[in-house]
Amino acid sequence: MSGGLLLAGVRRVGAERTAEEPVEVLLQDGRISAIGLALDAAGVERVELDGRYLAPGMWDGHVHMGQWSAVSRRLDLSGAGSAAEAAALVRARVDAGWDSSEILLGYGFRDALWADAPDVESLEVGETAVALVSGDVHTVWSNRALLRRAGLPDDAWWLNEQPAFDLNARLSATDATTLDRWVADAARAAAARGVTGIVDLEMGGAVEAWERRIGEGLRTLRVKAGVYPADLERVRARRLRSGDPILGADGLGADGLGTVGWFKLFTDGALNSRTAWCVDAYPDGDGGHGLPSYPDAELRAVAREALAAGLIPTIHAIGDRALTQALDTFAALGIPADAPLAPRIEHAQLLRPGDAPRFAALGVQASVQPEHAMDDRDVADHHWAGRTDRAYAYRALLDAGAQLVLGSDAPVAPLDPWVTLSAAVTRTRDAREPWHPEQALPLPDALRASWGGVDGLRVGGLADLAILDADPHAVAPEALRTLPVHATVVAGARVG
Repeated sequence: MSGGLLLAGVRRVGAERTAEEPVEVLLQDGRISAIGLALDAAGVERVELDGRYLAPGMWDGHVHMGQWSAVSRRLDLSGAGSAAEAAALVRARVDAGWDSSEILLGYGFRDALWADAPDVESLEVGETAVALVSGDVHTVWSNRALLRRAGLPDDAWWLNEQPAFDLNARLSATDATTLDRWVADAARAAAARGVTGIVDLEMGGAVEAWERRIGEGLRTLRVKAGVYPADLERVRARRLRSGDPILGADGLGADGLGTVGWFKLFTDGALNSRTAWCVDAYPDGDGGHGLPSYPDAELRAVAREALAAGLIPTIHAIGDRALTQALDTFAALGIPADAPLAPRIEHAQLLRPGDAPRFAALGVQASVQPEHAMDDRDVADHHWAGRTDRAYAYRALLDAGAQLVLGSDAPVAPLDPWVTLSAAVTRTRDAREPWHPEQALPLPDALRASWGGVDGLRVGGLADLAILDADPHAVAPEALRTLPVHATVVAGARVG
């Protein structure tokens, strides 16, 4: 044997347990070529790991990478307990010195339980244009200076759903060179937490963006790049299908770092914005049920068009009525079990009784974000009162046979798989009582859902690995959130 990397003195972490005795693991040509003792590994780089813990690399199943990479450059409003507090944070930032030629962007506010209502007047800070994006990314709150700059009507100071997405895309636009530098920074930070792959559901152009980034040398993680309806014609014209490599020129072939992912569709909005489509009416306001994105027939038609082009749908569904619509759509599509990617539903935050078994019956994965339950527990207790026993019901989905995929929906929650894993296992943070602990996932199942469904390391598997300073099976559950990562390996090379 020649070339490669030998990881010596590692204890293997499996989904069920961690091996007690250290072994050597040989990585060659991007894969695990051998596991054992005193391996014949002449000519390879040997790395002594002194009894550390070796696990499959972590995946984040739902990321908006461009938005996540930009968030650290925005005003954090996640701690605002009212509209007045959010406005005060804006004024303080302007008073501290802000170039009024630049738009002041904020993110992370959650207004669903605010006692006061947002208004356009409270964001008036002279000539500075202000736009604030909600924590769920489904609402944008602006001032008049922003509306004038963006050429929007006076009543567009509060936007939900597609108009909010469109404005956010305009506000987030930057040149490709700058954005790619930010994304590279975010990818390095993710690698430092053991992330070896993401599903990037950035709202438009993800395939082309990752072709560019990987082609220019970004080798920090694997990416499955999503496709939106606005991308369909371009992707279809190139005859790209789900599972295809999007970077064929570098010779990586089917094991390339970038591949085409899912075709993203929506059925509804979000809980905080009260646009999640529900069977029961929201308790406040006009008794509305949320905002459906498509009539049933239209959703099926768009999904069929994508499927005919070889793109497997994933459907955003948060409210229980929306989730039923998404499952009905997959039932009508009849995607074969040998499709290159399994069909998915994103979020699945409120389950209608009887819908959980349909995931397994239809072969539909549940792509869920456990930290959202921690963010939303108080909002859900208010707006979904009497129904939270079936909200963020991960154990119910697991017990019904659904395949779970864990993720963050960054920037809605941090791109940190250990934050995600902790929320899934403990159903708590900040020393609060666990919220519906009956829906917590057992650690082995949460690990599988973070590792892409595998049970542990195997010869022939991809050499995408996380080297840990602690055994996840041995630490206290609350310590999972900050579990230390020593190094990360992608395609057999150290990246973090």
